[in-house]
Amino acid sequence: MPGVLRSRLEERMPFGRAVEMFEEFTGIKISKIVGQRSTEKAGAIYAEMQQEEVKRLQKKMPRATVHPEKLQVSADGAMVPLLHGVWAEVKTLVIGEVRPAVREKGEMIVHTRNLSYFSRKVSSQEFESLCLGEMHRRGVENAKEVAAVMDGAEWEQSFIDYHCPHAVRILDFAHAAEHINPVGEFLYGEHTDESKTWLSERLHQLKHGGPKKLLLEMQKLRRKHPEAKPITSGLAYLKKREKQIQYPTFQAQGWPIGSGIVESGNKLVVEARLKGSGMHWADQHVNPMLALRNIICSNRWKEEWSKIEAGIRKQKLKKPEPVQSKVLSADEAFLLILKEKLSSQDVLEASPLNPKKPKTNPWRNFKYGKSLYQPKSPPKL
Repeated sequence: MPGVLRSRLEERMPFGRAVEMFEEFTGIKISKIVGQRSTEKAGAIYAEMQQEEVKRLQKKMPRATVHPEKLQVSADGAMVPLLHGVWAEVKTLVIGEVRPAVREKGEMIVHTRNLSYFSRKVSSQEFESLCLGEMHRRGVENAKEVAAVMDGAEWEQSFIDYHCPHAVRILDFAHAAEHINPVGEFLYGEHTDESKTWLSERLHQLKHGGPKKLLLEMQKLRRKHPEAKPITSGLAYLKKREKQIQYPTFQAQGWPIGSGIVESGNKLVVEARLKGSGMHWADQHVNPMLALRNIICSNRWKEEWSKIEAGIRKQKLKKPEPVQSKVLSADEAFLLILKEKLSSQDVLEASPLNPKKPKTNPWRNFKYGKSLYQPKSPPKL
């Protein structure tokens, strides 16, 4: 029980504050470093268990046992600070159940609930593979309908190709707006009322009427301003993703058009714990902490902590691996033999037959037992 409480505190707050609260709750005092090491060890064990599960799934390819109706899959990255001023990207996958649309403030809004998270600081290729366990657990392969709501990053599209190529692909609406806004600012100036009005009208048209009219307008603007980079780049970006910005169709099908679940996941899972004031993480400690953050934020702590405890017990019971014998050089072998002889002489002289200890220790006089610059005489053997 104390281990569970301590780990739950330390995955939520800085280690120093966590051990203080642990002492307040239990009366047990431990050092910050001890608490940190035990929590990171628990996270590392769980991360290793997840990796082993992925290997099992890849080898046996079992069918998922759950059959969800309608799922949303979103992935994104967030930066975390490492030691020595280095920043690294943590990728996060969020899977949730899509609920029927409800009317809010005059609009039909789609919510996604029962969210689960998987985060790692790895390459995009490794992330694709490691996410297999969570994708299988949620039954994405068996879902009747799946939508992948992402921003425009190439690795995210590759991720969907790998896991669920049949999914409906939707470009996050706010991300599309980021590529339209520079056009209005080019035409009417940055942060002006005219540019804001122009953007608002185009986004309303895109959301409720589709991209056709907007793309035609941007093509005309490109012909008029052929060297304007905001127009040419924005048009190329949206044209390439035209199938992913059919927002009226997606909304009619009951899909969300925003990837807010993963953006909030970046804040809730990653940044809330790993991006605090003054925090800098050792590279090897990031993924263990993320593994614990995932299960607590996914409301799966109780069922998963028992597995972690079993892993800790199993690790303690492991026999240490035999130490491989080292091949000694001639000089090293000579010194080792000489040391054993000198040690046995000490034992003999200090034995019950001769309880008095020798006045001098021959080993202390041996030239290789001291700094070479000190004068010494050879040992008497």
